[in-house]
Amino acid sequence: MADQFTTILSRTESLFKDRGSKFIGYAIPISTADEVKTLLHEIRVLHPSARNVCYAYIEGSNSENQRANDDGEPNGSAGLPILNQIKSKEVTNVLVAVVRYFGGTKLGVSGLINAYKEAAKEALEMAETITTVKMNTINIRFPHSSIGDVERVIRQNAFEIADQQFGLDCKWTIRCAKSESQQCSDLLLSIKDVQLF
Repeated sequence: MADQFTTILSRTESLFKDRGSKFIGYAIPISTADEVKTLLHEIRVLHPSARNVCYAYIEGSNSENQRANDDGEPNGSAGLPILNQIKSKEVTNVLVAVVRYFGGTKLGVSGLINAYKEAAKEALEMAETITTVKMNTINIRFPHSSIGDVERVIRQNAFEIADQQFGLDCKWTIRCAKSESQQCSDLLLSIKDVQLF
């Protein structure tokens, strides 16, 4: 449904081994792409002797921000397989990082692709998913005399009040499903003296 997106509920960790090399996968929910740098730093601090920390993330309610990073591994052998696992899980707002400890035997590009894919896949399979409705906020201003009418429209349509300020005028922030934004605005503006701001 266009009004919803699916993400993971909490951080998970996986372990995949191949010919002595260890691949530790982390699937982590994120709210914004800005969090990625901090989370990768935390992972590197946890694994100071790791050879690589490869990752991919998808962020945005429409999966609009996507990035993959091989962190020194052969081009396309780590970040892309991780990104493809996030896509196949059909989730967004997720960072998957895979830490590699080299075991002494080279795996070759196909071996690396498989190892990074499996570590990412296992971390994502352990993660519980949650479906969230895309929300919009509408800011309105109105006199105290209109409070009853505004509350009635909100209650009848199951909109949410995210913030309320009372002063000379009332300033409220209303939340509704993205698909209901126009209807919400129209209903609120049909009340006498209600304005958007």
